[in-house]
Amino acid sequence: MLELIGLLVGLAAGLLAPWTVPSQYALYMASGLLAALDSALGGFRARVKGEFELGVFLSGTIGNAVIAAFLTWLGQKLGIPLYMACVVVFGTRMFQNFAEIRRELLTWGQKRDKIKQVVDNGPEDAE
Repeated sequence: MLELIGLLVGLAAGLLAPWTVPSQYALYMASGLLAALDSALGGFRARVKGEFELGVFLSGTIGNAVIAAFLTWLGQKLGIPLYMACVVVFGTRMFQNFAEIRRELLTWGQKRDKIKQVVDNGPEDAE
């Protein structure tokens, strides 16, 4: 529930704040946004699987953002579009996280029924 409230507050602030990103920072913002979306989906996947740890989530979010910004900066200095590495990697990971979330949610009822059967009848009858 707290996540939903945070999402709604963030969306409202983003829609109501008259702020635009200067064009020289557009690549940084795009790669940072991809890093943030990747981290958010990874955190949600971990939460659905019951493996979420705040320290891992925060360090991954900050690490992804730093790497994305560094690759974008280095690419601009070298004249090479290194930000595309962020697009490919974070985009691929977002699709993988989404697939795992979908799979976990679709099989959740089956896993719950299997656990209930083991608890009720014992492990030898679960097969």
